[in-house]
Amino acid sequence: RYMPSPMNSAGFGDLLDKRVTKLFKEKYNQLKDRVPDFYNMQNSSDSFERWSEVGALPDFTEFGGTVGYQSQSQGYDVTATHKEFVNGFQITRDLYDDDRHGVWERKPAALAEAYVRTRQKYGARIFNNASSIDTYFYNHSEAVALVSDSHTTTSGASTSSGFDNKVTSALTATAVEAARIQFRGFRGDQAERISTMPNMLLIPVDLYGRAYEITASSGKVETANNDANVHKGAYTVVDWEYLTDSNDWFMIDSSAMKDNLYWFDRIKLEFGMAEELDTLVAKWRAYARFSNMYRDWRWILGSSVS
Repeated sequence: RYMPSPMNSAGFGDLLDKRVTKLFKEKYNQLKDRVPDFYNMQNSSDSFERWSEVGALPDFTEFGGTVGYQSQSQGYDVTATHKEFVNGFQITRDLYDDDRHGVWERKPAALAEAYVRTRQKYGARIFNNASSIDTYFYNHSEAVALVSDSHTTTSGASTSSGFDNKVTSALTATAVEAARIQFRGFRGDQAERISTMPNMLLIPVDLYGRAYEITASSGKVETANNDANVHKGAYTVVDWEYLTDSNDWFMIDSSAMKDNLYWFDRIKLEFGMAEELDTLVAKWRAYARFSNMYRDWRWILGSSVS
């Protein structure tokens, strides 16, 4: 059951006792933070970060006696606004004095665990909400989902081909093959061919066995013959327990991902404490401020399995 707040002897912290901060930092440093695996990590010195894209130049033209000077289109803007995150605990003096079971000493570790867990959830949010317009941290002026079959361009070029990064197929070898062809067909701002090379499959833990079969089998998957498996060794399989849909999966160009997926730490995690003189209640709190965003969509293809 939940203990009362402030916790009491049926549930103090000495501000001169540095063990609380030490325990918190030790536990925090032991926990695995997966966010840097996906995001380009940046520090921020302002309340928001804004990126503005400039489109590509058109192709060269044959020289006909004079240089044809061409212009680039203003691309889409994206603005990330940092949000504040807090947590804390408070205990009474008698708990500190009489605790023989390490109850209060376990609270800093729990606070560190809660922060890392929170960080993972917001890191995975951009994938969990990939098929919908998510404005929690950022606003993207393209105004379509990260994973969409209706991406647009500001150049006026045709978007009939190469602007779709969404599929609905369950994870199979055939689906991965089709997704790779679709991914390699992505086009740029001028609807020109661009170089994309997917090398990662991001999956929920539920699909690990299926993904391993697809990427590690020597022979062709789900057949009785010995044809070579073209997917073997082509992808790094990354499973993440914070992906909430057990069927959805993603194909990613990991290099392009780090060029387009950003995490901003405005205030890195800090730990503070204070004692109320009259009540002898001690309080510890942790505070952080961060945001994330993506610049362009051409690093990912997602399957929203129906």
